[in-house]
Amino acid sequence: MNGTANDPKIIDGKAFAAGLRARIAEIVAGLKQQHDLTPGLAVVLVGEDPASQVYVRSKGKQTQETGMNSFEHKLPAETAQADLLALIDKLNNDPAVHGILVQLPLPKQIDEQSVIDAIDPAKDVDGFHVINAGRLATGGAAMVPCTPLGCLMLLQDRLGDLSGMAAVIVGRSNIVGKPMAQLLLGANCTVTIAHSRTRDLADVCRRADILVAAVGRPEMIKGDWVKPGAAVIDVGINRIDAGGDKPKLVGDVDFAGAHENAAAITPVPGGVGPMTIAVLLRNTVVAACRQAGIAEPDL
Repeated sequence: MNGTANDPKIIDGKAFAAGLRARIAEIVAGLKQQHDLTPGLAVVLVGEDPASQVYVRSKGKQTQETGMNSFEHKLPAETAQADLLALIDKLNNDPAVHGILVQLPLPKQIDEQSVIDAIDPAKDVDGFHVINAGRLATGGAAMVPCTPLGCLMLLQDRLGDLSGMAAVIVGRSNIVGKPMAQLLLGANCTVTIAHSRTRDLADVCRRADILVAAVGRPEMIKGDWVKPGAAVIDVGINRIDAGGDKPKLVGDVDFAGAHENAAAITPVPGGVGPMTIAVLLRNTVVAACRQAGIAEPDL
């Protein structure tokens, strides 16, 4: 395990996520009592990818634990794209469903972008639809991707006001890197997006007050790339062979090396990972309130 609970440098995503879920449960109880509204999340799983099955089970369990309705749709791997799109259309038109999540990756016969585009932007609790990406980029009321929003919550909880800080994001995916940049811009950071083609990547990272690693390469960010006193958010979850019976989970950051320089750092596991599902539940509550014309809760 990277880090311990009593290590002051550790940003404990597991504890923060538990607190967020407890707050969500309170708000859901209030929505039921005051507005007769029960937020509902539909999760669609196509095929039998083992990691996806674990995620879907966890999402369903945590959705129900917060008092929300959970609708699970498990389709065989050979499902045709037209059949999946027909299910999404049905969910788009179901008033009991406020959030729709289609678990990625999808089987090769299905075009992921077509599926994302088919989800009603108001129910797009993953925040992947181009309309939500555009709203986020222009400061509108977007559904925000879960992992980047979870990272922002952890940073603001630890650091407070982020204004003026130099933030470097390593990774430019539509799922993490780009929306993370928009969120940090919105928090008044000076933002650099770095990637595999960045020249002198180590030097770019060393300028960061906030360093976010989201590249999907085990321990790529070395300890001496971290500026003394920086906050490090490690989004990576990589399984590597460590010689034992089970693969070892590591992030995109060399934790031991980075821990020496960083003032605050997320461990893997137990850092960003638990935040993703908690923020998914948060997004579902926000979506339900928007669809019902109710003031959004402070989450």
